[in-house]
Amino acid sequence: MTLASSRDRRPPGPDAPVRLGIDPQTLETLEAARREYGDIVAFRGAGGRCAYFINDPAEIRRILVRQHERYRKGPGFERVKMLLGNGLIVSDGDAWRRSRTMIQPAFSRANVHRLIGLMKRCTLERERRWTEIAQEGGTINVTQETSDFALELILRAIFGPDYETHIVSGGDNPFAFLSQDPTRDLRVVLQLRELRELLLRIVDGRRGSEVNDGYDFLSVYMSARDKNGQAFTDEELLDELMNLIVAGYETSAGTLNWAWYLLAGNPDVHARLAREGAGKVPTADAVDEESLSQLPYTLAVLEETLRLYPPVWLFTRRAEADDALSGYDLPAGTDVYLSPYVLHRTGEYWREPDRFDPGRFGPDSGMKKGERPYFPFSLGPRRCLGEYFSFLEMKTHLGLLAQRFVMSRTGEPPGLDLGINLRTRRDIHLQPALTAPA
Repeated sequence: MTLASSRDRRPPGPDAPVRLGIDPQTLETLEAARREYGDIVAFRGAGGRCAYFINDPAEIRRILVRQHERYRKGPGFERVKMLLGNGLIVSDGDAWRRSRTMIQPAFSRANVHRLIGLMKRCTLERERRWTEIAQEGGTINVTQETSDFALELILRAIFGPDYETHIVSGGDNPFAFLSQDPTRDLRVVLQLRELRELLLRIVDGRRGSEVNDGYDFLSVYMSARDKNGQAFTDEELLDELMNLIVAGYETSAGTLNWAWYLLAGNPDVHARLAREGAGKVPTADAVDEESLSQLPYTLAVLEETLRLYPPVWLFTRRAEADDALSGYDLPAGTDVYLSPYVLHRTGEYWREPDRFDPGRFGPDSGMKKGERPYFPFSLGPRRCLGEYFSFLEMKTHLGLLAQRFVMSRTGEPPGLDLGINLRTRRDIHLQPALTAPA
């Protein structure tokens, strides 16, 4: 269906063709279109294809939650598929439903709680490193540090004892390029494909070994069965592992990177965060599922960070069937663009939207969770399965480290890198100061 065949009930928008992608120009286009035409805008793309940009919270929720079966993944996901294969992030239809059902038990709260000890261990390694840097009067490359923290954590959570015996046994981490180089181009695709041989060796080794008494994601993925009793094929399993490795670390790494930058510029927020951590998790020994649930301000800091800097700044869908929204027709074949970044900074929905204010969240915010114009992890059945895991690791990290270190900004503002994920254009370097004797 082209725009010309649905003009009677189409939203307002520019007459000239518009190119939309996953890049800074697209963000500028969407922001300008919202200011000029409102929260539902029609574009004419290449070949006359119809595209809608939707910034209305109710319609976003309807598309992602109540009418999700009418939509498939949209433009841009072919790049992700090249990188990660046909795993949970990019699959659709029956393949997606099967994978989701098989993987979901790995992310139950009870199972994620079994990884809290690992979260503490990785956090304490950052504390040791940052203490040495602070004592020497150095600066911390927070972008690199949070990337290394999150990557090590997800790899250990996936592979358990195989992390030591197969991933870093040679002294170098073959996945380190993911945290050291933010580009996601063809070269990275080739590097990831080369690592599939390593993953397959680990999987084959697991099949021939005794049962692992510990808990890791690989064990759950390998034991998962669909309704017909079928396991993942090797190809499916490798795709899902690649999805988990990349998505599982990038979200937490990016959010913590931005969180430390925001805290360094808002000392009152940092002080309140540190007080809460000192009261509920004064040491790593005090960190468990109960104490982590008693950090509402820490959670609010993370949620506000995600409001300002959602890891996926642009979601796309393609309508499989005719639909209608707010009095407009949405024909089958229409590409739909949804941007958490734009919605989260729209003044009609958020007062002073560019200001960092964790008070917008939490029990005293006055905003019910289900009614927020907010979707950093998407919504509905395709909402990120690892959301709880991510929040738990980030609360552990901030809960322990914010009470130990006060950060000061150095250098230029980091800027935005608007690729598949929202990153900082420049690494964030901060000056740490110890708040208590080492």
